[in-house]
Amino acid sequence: MQEERRLAVLRAIVEDYVATEEPVGSKALVERHGLGVSPATVRNDMAALEEEGFITQPHTSAGRVPTDKGYRLFVDRLSTVKPMSVAEKRAIATILDGAVDLDDVVQRSVRLLAQLTRQVAVVQYPTLSRSTVRHVEVVALTPTRLLVVLILSTGRVEQRLVDLESELSDESLMDLRTRVGRAASGEIIADASTALRDAVPPSGSPLDPLVDARALAAVVDTLVEAMSDHRSDERLAVGGASNLARFGDSFDVDVRPLLEALEEHVILLKLLGEAAADGAVTVRIGHEGPYQELSSTSVVATGYGPRDEAFARLGIVGPTRMDYPGTMASVRAVARYVSRILDEG
Repeated sequence: MQEERRLAVLRAIVEDYVATEEPVGSKALVERHGLGVSPATVRNDMAALEEEGFITQPHTSAGRVPTDKGYRLFVDRLSTVKPMSVAEKRAIATILDGAVDLDDVVQRSVRLLAQLTRQVAVVQYPTLSRSTVRHVEVVALTPTRLLVVLILSTGRVEQRLVDLESELSDESLMDLRTRVGRAASGEIIADASTALRDAVPPSGSPLDPLVDARALAAVVDTLVEAMSDHRSDERLAVGGASNLARFGDSFDVDVRPLLEALEEHVILLKLLGEAAADGAVTVRIGHEGPYQELSSTSVVATGYGPRDEAFARLGIVGPTRMDYPGTMASVRAVARYVSRILDEG
């Protein structure tokens, strides 16, 4: 009973501090939250919470503010992630459904997350090396020019033109399309590259009359090159840095290291890299993070990808004084919607 009441007091302190940006006193708690106990009881509970390290008094005669330990208990005791409102869900669908390709999906996602959370949003591009080939298409534009289209499970679409030395018959085109599709479809990038190269007959070997070895080799070379493009796993989109300006007097103390970190994608990748890959939302608060200079920063992140496979991560970074329930809901909702888009793409 006493523990539950103290948890309610802690929850009220966190909510008020996030909303007002001011240390919270016992009188304000009783007036705002209807805790059903006297101010004296609330003061005793606050003293106990302070002794246990969940709240602290920033200076004499001030109210209390949550510590990293207090935020952690608050987040851990959230029974469920706050549901998104109908209007918020509609906004997510409206913004993301209009995306035309993967780059557009990522850019729209980072802007959307920044708007929903009023924090700095970070979206990692899907990791190419872990993706599989969803489909390969070869289209004849002219008898000597082909369009090769590579579609990956991450939603990435690569298109390349291939100029041939001689005209390709319709029968040979069908054979070529079948061979590259059979070799690459459903394979991860590394295996698909190997299988495609194996599909090219060795020089001097007897050939099926339908096989145009030079055309096949040219298409395979183009596909393997397309698969090697964008191989870096360190591509990030960052948005909402201007949101940091709203932290007023605490800007120089809390946020300057974060502003500097935004220039270093390696740091942001490491922050996101601690996110769970199973669809759960991971919250790292203050000193729990990997960088001491970002000890006033929290990270809320999760993985996203088609068919429950987390090819990449997205989330927000911001001061520890944040709306954790709302932020967790936004991060989860955007990740799920992006995953659905990739799954349907």
